[in-house]
Amino acid sequence: MSSTHSLSCSSSTDSVEDELELSAVRHRPEGLDQLEALTRFNRKELQILYRGFKNECPSGVVNEDTFKDIYSQFFPQGDASKYAHFLFNAFDTDKDGSVSFEDFVMGLSILLRGSVQDKLNWAFNLYDINKDGYITKEEMLDIMKAIYDMMGKCTYPILREDAPRQHVELFFQKMDKNKDGVVTIDEFIDCCQNDENIMRSMQLFENVI
Repeated sequence: MSSTHSLSCSSSTDSVEDELELSAVRHRPEGLDQLEALTRFNRKELQILYRGFKNECPSGVVNEDTFKDIYSQFFPQGDASKYAHFLFNAFDTDKDGSVSFEDFVMGLSILLRGSVQDKLNWAFNLYDINKDGYITKEEMLDIMKAIYDMMGKCTYPILREDAPRQHVELFFQKMDKNKDGVVTIDEFIDCCQNDENIMRSMQLFENVI
């Protein structure tokens, strides 16, 4: 709260400092103006996000190990490494093995402020592990298992080992309309928008991100 307050009272000097900091890091992000145009965050929010990002990653980019370390702090009761791996790949849009500040805020903007359609597109990309444009049962199972692992046994103490598989079977039955064994983005979005239970499960993303 205090950082928000101090930023809201900050002078234009602060803003100049931010721009200088942005140009000083090893990976130079887009200017704040450009990011403001590309995301649903305003300039002050971007400054706060950037300072938090820079604290964790002084070099201006996050590699997968750092991403996993940061993420595991939020889920101490479970093993978040697998889910963090899939999440990292979804944030790393240019597939260069690192997440820059731009990658980070673009993803965050969709997840926190995007339309339902935007969020579902993003979720599809997360599930589509090999990025071939289709979700297979195995891919969905890998993500589900990763979510269950991350939430930890204390969150789901009564779950049996095969719970993720049952979850996936049910999802797949509903989503794979033409029964060809894979789910396309249209099937995915159509099913999610027309099925309240699936949509509720998708809200899980907002809790685990």
